[in-house]
Amino acid sequence: MDLNLKEKTALVTGSTAGIGLAIATELAREGASVIINGRTQDRIDNAIFKIKTEVPEAIVTGVVADFGEKTSIDRLLEEVVMVDILVNNVGIFEPKDFADISDEEWNEMMEVNLMSGVRLSRRYFPKMLAQNWGRILFISSESGVQIPAEMVHYGVSKSAQIALANGMARLTKGTGVTVNSVLPGSTMSEGAGQFFSALAEKEGRSRAEVEADFLKKERSTQLLQRFATPREVANLVVYLASPLSAATNGAALRVDGGTLPTIL
Repeated sequence: MDLNLKEKTALVTGSTAGIGLAIATELAREGASVIINGRTQDRIDNAIFKIKTEVPEAIVTGVVADFGEKTSIDRLLEEVVMVDILVNNVGIFEPKDFADISDEEWNEMMEVNLMSGVRLSRRYFPKMLAQNWGRILFISSESGVQIPAEMVHYGVSKSAQIALANGMARLTKGTGVTVNSVLPGSTMSEGAGQFFSALAEKEGRSRAEVEADFLKKERSTQLLQRFATPREVANLVVYLASPLSAATNGAALRVDGGTLPTIL
């Protein structure tokens, strides 16, 4: 299927690994000009190499930005003047007992996971409305609906993304711009892999055992019974980024393996 993305420019934040890299790769595969983002030039160069190895004809560039620093975001906004598609994917997470989460950690979680998208959207959204076409996507999480007890601050930041996307969509009425959020479930991203490897080492168990226990105990409602791949998430995101998804707006779309209960 041709998703009609060959004349579109996309910016994908946090895209040097995991879900972000998969989204960037699939957008490039569909012919979009893709701008990837990472915190260092080395990571960007490595990601571009991976994308072009898989998609030799890819049109891909990169921009360094740390979304925990507003001045870094300002530099990105100066460098990237306009995009047709904005994928707010960058995010952080950290399991921690609620009582031990400091104000500074709350602020950092909201700065990176929520305010990064606010700041970029504030710049590009009006321009999309002016040209009467654009796509803004927030990569939220099923944790934004079913807040995980082991990292409440993360879940709250993801809930805020869903609310932000829905509110912005109200402003697109009668235009060719859409704003949606995507809710991945348990996905084997780079960060998740590092987390499970560290936990396995700490507990003296194999990573496979730790992953199986997590799905059984923490995600017992999941129907897929395995971790999703980043590409499986990216497939939905790339469709939503395309002109073919024009009738989908203000939605929170699940790619959670059936973790969340269905509400009719």
